[in-house]
Amino acid sequence: MKTIYKKTQFGTVIVATVAVCCGLLVALGLLTGRHPGSVRWLGPTVLAVAGLLFYSMTVRVGDGWLRWSFGPGIIRKKVPLSEIASVEPVQNSWVCGWGIHYTPGGWLYNVSGFRAVQFVLKNGKRFRLGTAEPLQLIAAVHAEIENLPK
Repeated sequence: MKTIYKKTQFGTVIVATVAVCCGLLVALGLLTGRHPGSVRWLGPTVLAVAGLLFYSMTVRVGDGWLRWSFGPGIIRKKVPLSEIASVEPVQNSWVCGWGIHYTPGGWLYNVSGFRAVQFVLKNGKRFRLGTAEPLQLIAAVHAEIENLPK
């Protein structure tokens, strides 16, 4: 696989929030002691799994595809570059937050910060990828689209 762009962004806020919440839940469970051990560890375990799934996001451009994945790569998506109609840098509002969810700008995939790239597909669907390097990602997408067979 020929990758012309690859960037991994670490989700500092997500990791810190998960760590603090896990710590608080563990402390609360140990202090109250009202629930059996398995119930006491359920919340922190679910949060830890979420933290492992979303601690980072990697975006790749190459071989005619735009690909992105979270954490270890269990959650991943890809779009053929030939389906992309337009690309532009955008600034997400703090209300948009992080993770994967639908926003007024389409689906948002983000683990850190507020900068993103808005993609509009030829079928009209829109989505945003959070990135610390919006201009570099856009340049890589344009370069790869130009190299696609006509």
